[in-house]
Amino acid sequence: MAAEASARRPAPFSQRRPKAEEGGEPRPKEEAADEPLPLAAQPYPQTLPEDVPAAFGTYGVAASLGPAAARRRREKSSGQEGAGGGLYVDRRKSKVWNYYTKLGDAYVECNVCKKQLSFHNSTTTMREHLVRKHSIRDTPLAQLKDDQSPEPEAAAHEAKRPRQTPPESGPYHGAPCSDARAEVILELVLEMIFRDLHPLSVVRDKGFGLLLGYLEPAFALPAPARLAGMLRHRYGAVKQRVERYLQTAQALVVCLERWASRLGHSYLSISASFIDGEWRRARCLMETQRARRDEGEGALGEKLRAVLAEFGLPSQAVFCVVHDSPQPPAAAAHGWAGLCCAARVLHLCIEAGLEVEQVQEALSGARGIVRFFERDAKASGCLTSKLEALNKSQLKLVLDAGSRWITTMEMCESLLELKWAILSVLEEHPRGAAAVQSLADHQWKLLQDLVAVLRTIKIAASFLREEQNASVSALMPCVHGIVAAIGQQAEEAGAAVRTVVGNIRAELTRRWGLAEEEKVLESPAVIASFLDPRFKELRFLSPGLRSELHRRVKTMLSQAFGHQSPPGARSRAPGSGYKAEGEAPKERSAGAPSHSMYDILLGEDPTESMPEIHQQLENYIVEPLCKRSTDPLDWWRSNEHRFPAVARLSRQYLAVPATAVPPDQAFAAGESALQHRRAVLAPENLHQILFLHQNFDLLEPRRSGQRNPR
Repeated sequence: MAAEASARRPAPFSQRRPKAEEGGEPRPKEEAADEPLPLAAQPYPQTLPEDVPAAFGTYGVAASLGPAAARRRREKSSGQEGAGGGLYVDRRKSKVWNYYTKLGDAYVECNVCKKQLSFHNSTTTMREHLVRKHSIRDTPLAQLKDDQSPEPEAAAHEAKRPRQTPPESGPYHGAPCSDARAEVILELVLEMIFRDLHPLSVVRDKGFGLLLGYLEPAFALPAPARLAGMLRHRYGAVKQRVERYLQTAQALVVCLERWASRLGHSYLSISASFIDGEWRRARCLMETQRARRDEGEGALGEKLRAVLAEFGLPSQAVFCVVHDSPQPPAAAAHGWAGLCCAARVLHLCIEAGLEVEQVQEALSGARGIVRFFERDAKASGCLTSKLEALNKSQLKLVLDAGSRWITTMEMCESLLELKWAILSVLEEHPRGAAAVQSLADHQWKLLQDLVAVLRTIKIAASFLREEQNASVSALMPCVHGIVAAIGQQAEEAGAAVRTVVGNIRAELTRRWGLAEEEKVLESPAVIASFLDPRFKELRFLSPGLRSELHRRVKTMLSQAFGHQSPPGARSRAPGSGYKAEGEAPKERSAGAPSHSMYDILLGEDPTESMPEIHQQLENYIVEPLCKRSTDPLDWWRSNEHRFPAVARLSRQYLAVPATAVPPDQAFAAGESALQHRRAVLAPENLHQILFLHQNFDLLEPRRSGQRNPR
């Protein structure tokens, strides 16, 4: 009996061994943290870090031994290894530990996915987890094998190493990261922030920390305060380059854009547009600052002067101001020409045209139909099924945004394309007729006529969005084309659409002064059209106005150059077909009659007394027209030596953009990525991030070792 009782008595704790060692069924290689090993099956810990709390169930018995007992046991283990026992593994000798955190001697945690694995004095399971779950195969398996020859100092360091912290509270630990590599990573993080318009707090985001910790485990995430200092330094360096670049411009055009952030703050972005010495368009952001709604025109003018002074530019360097406000700034008081953004004016004109009562009723009914299908899942499913049966599944209903007229046209187009499918669903749906009021036949016809008109205006907008038409020189031909084209369409439309067309044409005529001859002749857009080799015939003007404009351009050339030869006039190519400036007159043959004899018969030769700059203008006027697809800047780059005085004037007027913002953004149907991302930036670093985002291309030549492309 005593023998049976002794057999049933449990063995002492020190004699217990894991089941795998007793010949039992081995446990799986990966064990989740929520399924701890039974106490009898847990491996006896060889070492216990003194600073690890005994909160884990696996440390319960070892913790009761106390620090002194744990230290003695660790020393004993080290002695056994020195004698060839091989019970202790130097965990820092294997590179696989760059991806794991040791949670005592029984468990490890993957730094990539935070999964806890059981540890049995071998890194095989850990290595297989990296290969199978994370495809980490960069290190040869032979180099990941454990080294069975530990060093006591490494073992002591490993025992005292605290548990790894998650990325939001500290960096990953791994192989040491060199100072040069760390600096490169910091610069790339900063570049990512201002290139993609991220807030500085992105370095605190958990996802960013996980990604960077996976790619570079030993890199310490920078604090936002450090990034702010780096941002200010980079901003100062780029600002100096922008300042030098702007001072090379012959004439600047200031563009003003007002916008609002998600926090409700109003901002004013001030950009400078010009054509550089190699006939390339350039647009540099100068300032982004808070704007007050009650700010007067005089205050805005002083603000522009202050920004110019900050870049070392006098107010005389500005030729024109392009704005997106219905009320123009006081540009004339400072000697600047003023021009409203073409996209803004088109929107205001169309908005005024759509204020007809019958049109508003039809558009309201159209919005109701679209919203019904957005809310009712069953009706939307029926519509999708019908479109698939008709092989038109790519067509979708669109709801317009009141701030963009293009979306109104797209909504009407989608309704007209899906008209019969929509009517069929509304008839079949039990709540269709009661939930939404369908459009009457005359309203469908009204939308059809309205879409035709808006499509014509959209063609003009698409033309202005092209790169070669970014200058204001293409604006006036487009505006006159819109007025003529929609007038013809109105003749075949209903009464409501005729009223819409009449309102749009009246607004276009009023806002661009098409009916005022003096305003037309003074408009920078009209003069730019004359200096564009594609539109220099000015077909939208009467012959009398064309002659008067030619006379005024001659006056401008005379005031700019007098009767002196303009710079570059002597560098003309031979055989250009006209008398080169500075060319010696040909010797008259002995028997040739004098000029006075011909003057008696034919009158005085007008070219003899004509100044050289006027001859250049006359020669430019008789030049053949260019194709519409030609970029006027490319043409002037090739012909500047032929008409140097006219080219200097063209560089000034062709620098005026048609829109206050880039055309792709101005005529877009939705909000651009720039508009969306800048709206969520913090006010503290908003200007610096936007400045670098807009002007960072100036840094690229220095980075690649090439000369400045601008």
